[in-house]
Amino acid sequence: MPTIGVKRDLLFKALGKKYTDDEFQELCFAFGLELDEVTTEKQMLTKEQGDVAAAANASEEVIYRIDIPANRYDLLCLEGLVTGLLVFQGKLKPPKFDFVEPVARQVLKVDASTAQIRPYAVAAVLHNVTFTQESYNSFIDLQDKLHQNICRKRTLVAIGTHDLDTIKGPFSYEALVPDQIKFIPLNQTQTLNGTQLMDFYATHAQLKQYLPIIRDSPVYPVIYDSRRVVLSLPPIINGDHSKISLNTRNVFIECTATDLTKAKVVLDTIVCLFSEHCQQKFTVEPCDVVLSDGTVVSYPELAVREEYISAKRANAYIGIDETPDKLANMLTRMYLEANVDAANGDLLCVKIPPTRHDVIHACDIYEDIAIAFGYNKIKKSLPAFMQIAKQFPLNKLTEQLREQVAQAGFTEALTFTLCSRDDIARKLNKSIEAMPAVHIGNPKTLEFQVVRTTLLPGLLKTLVANRKMPLPLKLFEISDVVIADEDTEVGARNERRLCAVNCNKTAGFEVVHGLLDRVMQLLEVPWKSGDAPKGYYLQATEDPSYFPGRCAKIKYNDVVIGKIGVLHPTILQAFELTTPCSVVEITIEPFV
Repeated sequence: MPTIGVKRDLLFKALGKKYTDDEFQELCFAFGLELDEVTTEKQMLTKEQGDVAAAANASEEVIYRIDIPANRYDLLCLEGLVTGLLVFQGKLKPPKFDFVEPVARQVLKVDASTAQIRPYAVAAVLHNVTFTQESYNSFIDLQDKLHQNICRKRTLVAIGTHDLDTIKGPFSYEALVPDQIKFIPLNQTQTLNGTQLMDFYATHAQLKQYLPIIRDSPVYPVIYDSRRVVLSLPPIINGDHSKISLNTRNVFIECTATDLTKAKVVLDTIVCLFSEHCQQKFTVEPCDVVLSDGTVVSYPELAVREEYISAKRANAYIGIDETPDKLANMLTRMYLEANVDAANGDLLCVKIPPTRHDVIHACDIYEDIAIAFGYNKIKKSLPAFMQIAKQFPLNKLTEQLREQVAQAGFTEALTFTLCSRDDIARKLNKSIEAMPAVHIGNPKTLEFQVVRTTLLPGLLKTLVANRKMPLPLKLFEISDVVIADEDTEVGARNERRLCAVNCNKTAGFEVVHGLLDRVMQLLEVPWKSGDAPKGYYLQATEDPSYFPGRCAKIKYNDVVIGKIGVLHPTILQAFELTTPCSVVEITIEPFV
């Protein structure tokens, strides 16, 4: 859930009313938002960055930090938040966005080469904009919020904004070899080519995270004007030549993307929220995007679509009893202009504006009705039919075993589900390539690279952290591991396991063997001897993680359900342990 910070005094000025902190918190709650924190710039710098020197010069102006639902892109800046609240309070009618046709439209030509890296582009122009310092900051901050949210850190969409009066159309969107692209990046003084730019920003606090998106590509995307002036190198940085400022009057907005739908949403959001600052409010100049096949598409779309919902059904779903007229009024307050259908008094015609791309189904409209009505006002009621809940059988068995294993003298541990590749492979004398492991696509740390395929590494790490405790150390865990499985719908499956470790001056194989016998006794599984049709038994095996001759498979009805044995000394050394350990690990799912 994104959080925006707005200056309290600026917010109250735009709303036309001053509130106490409690009053504004109640307003936010009624609108479906949450006032997360009341702070100052100075406190934020001290708390979040620990920058005491910067905090000393920071403002003491009160800042409201407000949590915004992840799908409400229209509320990610002061302009959108103020408009939404004013419409909700009935002080403002939902704005209607319109096109203003210029003498000649700006044109963005998309070259076929861009298909190799970022194939889509959209564009628009905000004409006769008047920026103040606050609105300029809000404009930049909105782009950053969108980049982090719907744009998925610029992987799906990258936004570029330019001073139109400093550049000349038509514009071209191309993909070139890095060394052929030369320009002065934003707020820099020296000319860099694509390769040099990657090295230059490799240590940049903000931009270094975006470099991998295109760094290894043979070509980089770039946008030129008609004089071959570089506007931007998406998704990394804009050119310094066309940077916007407080004096900018005409803003050219371009979005390059790997997802065209997301690009349209982002463009609609930006132009709708900031067309408020145009001389002719809520108007946008369209641009023509010429595709590589010659097709011309006009952006932004600013589409307003109509949805019809049943007032009776809406009342039934929410648990209220309101007239269609009142429901229509509630929706209008939520920025969804609605009217009762003249031919059918039960139908509501709801207009979805281009700012509300989060409304994709009738249930989204019902949710807005519930918010406008007030969740706290909805009367509690019993379901129309009885439901009897019961515990999931696997979880019930897990809880029962936890209690019994603890009574057997073992201490329960709860370890991380994610671990490093070394933990499940190299440290266990195995190859990661042979492991059915699920790998994390973009791990943040080396400690969390894969999902564990065994509970053993977590318990051994816990032993290391508690090695100063008196021996013996007997730990157990009953949790899920994740196994890669191509036969499943998602390519992986969870498996509930029990793992126990005995760490003492001697390996104590009989301790974990005794625990296994106790668990099987509780599960009413007999020891299989002779020609018995069912039961469990041990079968000698070799495993690189265990001492030679001290490892066995655990079989239940002739199916392997786990292993038991004494850990190999190299495993102990890899996990920085100095005392022998014996281990038992089984899956408990066959016993449910």
